[in-house]
Amino acid sequence: MRYLVENFAQVMGITATHIYLAMTPLLPALAIAIPVGALVRRAAWLRRVTVTVASLAYTVPSLALFVIIPPLAGLSAIDPLNVIIALTIYSTALLVIAVPAALDSVPATVLDAADAVGYGPLRRTLTVDLPLAVPVFVSSLRVVVVTNIAMVSVGALIGVGGLGRLFTQGYQRDYPDEIVAGIIVTLALALAADRVVYALGRWSTPWVRADVRTKGAGS
Repeated sequence: MRYLVENFAQVMGITATHIYLAMTPLLPALAIAIPVGALVRRAAWLRRVTVTVASLAYTVPSLALFVIIPPLAGLSAIDPLNVIIALTIYSTALLVIAVPAALDSVPATVLDAADAVGYGPLRRTLTVDLPLAVPVFVSSLRVVVVTNIAMVSVGALIGVGGLGRLFTQGYQRDYPDEIVAGIIVTLALALAADRVVYALGRWSTPWVRADVRTKGAGS
């Protein structure tokens, strides 16, 4: 704790970099995973293939990706984009599995009602399926966010900034206080990010809050 107090401004600067590296991959991952997940859900064989490919992609060690990506993308090994691309791959792999699972949670009666009033496949997906799948999807998104925060630390092994620097520097200097500071801030950041995503999920699904209040009043 002493290191954290004495170097608070420096640690906050590193934390800002860590947040950037962890959160930026979510944007392209969501842009890819939501439409792909919605499409593969309609074909069982395509869904199985997608899940298999995504699972295999997620099993590739992050350090191996950090080594493979630079020559393929024409980047420097210490370019932050290296970490962003790797985490985009991992985030997409997890979310493309989560989207069909979330869509499966939408009650069949609701889907039948939408079909009955003349909703086409695209309109139903955008206005019925996806909104009602948000609560389940947010649970998976929380996992992805926390996982990204943890995995950014590995980037310190190739010289990319982030809270992982506190681990590597603390180890090299034999300074446990620096390592402990890194652990504390990483845990606090993961907890804060998880709460933010949870709050956004609650805010975007007012009907869920209303249902909870109705059940509470009824009991």
